[in-house]
Amino acid sequence: GSGELFDISEYSGVYLNEQTEDDKVIYLTIDCGYGSNNTKKLLDIFEKHDVKVTFFVTNYFIKDNPKDVQRMVEDGHTVGNHSVTHTDLTTLTEEEIYDEIIGCEEAFFEVTGTQMDLFFRPPGGAYSKRTMQITEDLGYMSVFWSIAYFDYDKNNQPGKEYVIKHFGKYHHNGAIALMHNDSDSNLEAMEEVIVSLKEQGYRFGSLEELRQQVQ
Repeated sequence: GSGELFDISEYSGVYLNEQTEDDKVIYLTIDCGYGSNNTKKLLDIFEKHDVKVTFFVTNYFIKDNPKDVQRMVEDGHTVGNHSVTHTDLTTLTEEEIYDEIIGCEEAFFEVTGTQMDLFFRPPGGAYSKRTMQITEDLGYMSVFWSIAYFDYDKNNQPGKEYVIKHFGKYHHNGAIALMHNDSDSNLEAMEEVIVSLKEQGYRFGSLEELRQQVQ
């Protein structure tokens, strides 16, 4: 079941980069369960500031927002797997888990003509040894987070200033930050967050770089 106590690194899982030492690096990751007008605006901000991030996309998002997915690839961002239906994988059979992961891969290939980057964000953060073993067998690194906040409810947003203050208080070397594409607060705060972190000497790393360092 979900919540088993074990070392996720044994199954190619990470929640931060512990190998950074003095390297002031942060990994921005954005979950895209469904489409949002904010996605294009976020892409504009990242392009303006020459920042590369990781988007975790579902099948729903890929099918409904092919142009956004194509632009993610064209702009040089990492695009990882967030499953077909955003279902808690710990409740599924082995065959159903395969379908959730491979189905998302196939949808991505249909839209972009390229292989999806082999990073997986478990829906809802739910995992077990069984689910992580399956995703590892499929070649994926499971990516969790060390910075997060309540941003996924469109009707109960934390606000721009909260996001800015949260990053200001909790940023740390090697941090993996979890955000959602449909959050208005994230969109409003993103540019200021990026500028502030850059002024403090931080850079924005790629998950592929992280993979090479921790494996």
